[in-house]
Amino acid sequence: MPKEVLIRYDRCLGCRSCQLACAVAHSSAGNLFGAVLNGEKPRTRIFVHQVGGYKAPLNCRHCQDAPCIDACIAGAMHKKGDGTVTNVGGEQQCTACWMCVMVCPYGIIRSDAEGTMALKCDRECRDETGIPACVRACPTGALVYDEVDDYSGRRRLDVLHRALSNV
Repeated sequence: MPKEVLIRYDRCLGCRSCQLACAVAHSSAGNLFGAVLNGEKPRTRIFVHQVGGYKAPLNCRHCQDAPCIDACIAGAMHKKGDGTVTNVGGEQQCTACWMCVMVCPYGIIRSDAEGTMALKCDRECRDETGIPACVRACPTGALVYDEVDDYSGRRRLDVLHRALSNV
């Protein structure tokens, strides 16, 4: 089962460290100072929104049956071997028709700075350990990179442990 970026909403402060790390990881310089000195304006692929009383970092869920792939008339959106849904390598194919934007159930596909192609999480920011930049940058541990079944099982055990320790 592929790993996902999972969110602990109760830990997110809305600091946007994940957004900055994502943008910097996708800059040609690869670091904040280099991007600023080069005059780059890299775009983030994760977005922090206010939802009720919580902050919610939103990024691509890399859907198993990705509607963006089916809607892409140019064939730029595709699934890599590791299950990541991306348009990396398809940049020249993207016609900026925005069909992927319209069908994304999470609303996370955006336009690049020039409005010439779709921009979304591509997981090209993973370091040598395989952890995405947004997860590495989160100071509170609100973002976790794990398999859904493993994570949910551990969360249930954590909740049970806390409940039993309060008895």
